[in-house]
Amino acid sequence: MTSFGFIGAGNMAGAIVRGAVAAGSSPTDIVVTDVDPAAGERLAAELGVRVAASNQDVVETCDFVVLAVKPQVLPAVVGELREVFADNRPVVVSIAAGQTIARIEELLPPGLAVIRVMPNVNAMIGQGMAAVCGNARATEDQVARVVELFSAVGQAIELPEKHFSLFTALAGSGPAFTFSFIEALASAAVNHGLPKPLAVRVAAQTVLGSAGLVLDRAESGGTPATLRDMVSSPGGTTIAGLLAADDAGLSPAVVRAVDAAVARDRDLGAM
Repeated sequence: MTSFGFIGAGNMAGAIVRGAVAAGSSPTDIVVTDVDPAAGERLAAELGVRVAASNQDVVETCDFVVLAVKPQVLPAVVGELREVFADNRPVVVSIAAGQTIARIEELLPPGLAVIRVMPNVNAMIGQGMAAVCGNARATEDQVARVVELFSAVGQAIELPEKHFSLFTALAGSGPAFTFSFIEALASAAVNHGLPKPLAVRVAAQTVLGSAGLVLDRAESGGTPATLRDMVSSPGGTTIAGLLAADDAGLSPAVVRAVDAAVARDRDLGAM
């Protein structure tokens, strides 16, 4: 059986591990470690996965090593393990935002298979969206195995790395944009007298159902634009609201938000 080791056992790693076990992976084939020992122990108690005594133990015992650490600490973590990586040569999987495959290869000994993944926060409820890309050393089977791992917590696609900054803006930053939209909808409802908890519930369910309808109709060629037109009766409330939103600059604001997120991700990758 293929074994996965996680260096870092925070929220994202925890979500991935839970999804993998729920999808049928054996807990004994998953190893975790974290700078906070309690984080790994919690996952072990909950799921039955193994806890490693150190990062070195993870690299020495696992086929795939998932680097689930913050981008700013990635160089230090990998730097301490260069010789261990060179001796054991696992497949290295990085979920560090903004860190390109070339940058990860610079940190590692030469010749290792490296797979970059950009997941998003919705993996915490099994509704994530992840992009996966391997370097020249990564085989199709290895990349497919990582796609399978991240598909356990939502959807995962193979994507050329040149599109990762855009994917990060859409899927990585997109949830925050959506949360802001939900908050704005709810605040407008509160302004008209609806209690805040109820307003948030109505707004969130509306966004959830609308997203589901977009995905459902996409299979038969439907688009968000055609669905919007379907809801917009002539002279009705929806078209009045849409025209007011356009007048306030909703669409340009969303485009600018994506542009800014893309630019920042590229800046991070160049550091």
